Amino acid sequence: MKVLEIFENKLRYKNYSKNTIKVYKQTLHQYFKETDCKDPYRISTKDIVNYLESKSFSSVAQQNQFIGCLKLFARYILNKKEVHLDKIERPRAEKKLPKVIDKEFLLDRISKIENLKHKSIISLAYSTGMRVSEVCNLKIEDIDSKRMLIHIKNSKGNKDRFVPLSPAILSLLREYFKVFKPIEFLFNGQFSLQYSHRSCNEIVKKYLGSEFHFHLIRHSHATALLESGTDLRYIQDQLGHSSSKVTEVYTHVSTTHKHRLPLPI
Repeated sequence: MKVLEIFENKLRYKNYSKNTIKVYKQTLHQYFKETDCKDPYRISTKDIVNYLESKSFSSVAQQNQFIGCLKLFARYILNKKEVHLDKIERPRAEKKLPKVIDKEFLLDRISKIENLKHKSIISLAYSTGMRVSEVCNLKIEDIDSKRMLIHIKNSKGNKDRFVPLSPAILSLLREYFKVFKPIEFLFNGQFSLQYSHRSCNEIVKKYLGSEFHFHLIRHSHATALLESGTDLRYIQDQLGHSSSKVTEVYTHVSTTHKHRLPLPI
């Protein structure tokens, strides 16, 4: 559908990240399919609101994904003004605490992984707190072994940042590099230059358990830093959070802080 290409080009022009463009394009395509849309340019704000209010979402995150996508579609393709877009409201935010993986359990499972690529991916994620998209998009040139830094480029919110590279991870990656000889991206897929998000989640479930997914490693990294006494502002910078409020949620997860509370009995 031509309008999908126009939408994609508009988001690219507005400098949205590659991952956001990909997700929003897929989301818009799903909207057209589910509404049996014949003429995208005749969609009204009311049509979008009715769709959002009648659709069953698997989570608030998915609901916000559809709202974000359709708001941009209304603004950039349908030329709807802000006064119309205000009708498309977001749900109240969930106040769930992030789930974390026990540090000792995680380190024990990592130590038993024999597949060098899989071990490198999970170890890197836990050591740095990188998102799954950041691991998949990481290029060989982004590893600065002299300064012991990893340059994460064009991540969420189109932001760049540096995260520290530990000697142990550098040694593991060098061992991996000698065996797999990756091209351009640090982790190549079986039939592509990039390892996929799906494959990353599959190896987490394979080695850690079916109840876990890749993003929990990021949560576990942040909690481990906090429990070791790391300043919250550093953790915010390490994770690439725009707001300290996002990072502060880990204070509610950390057991160290709970143990410091003066209990009445």
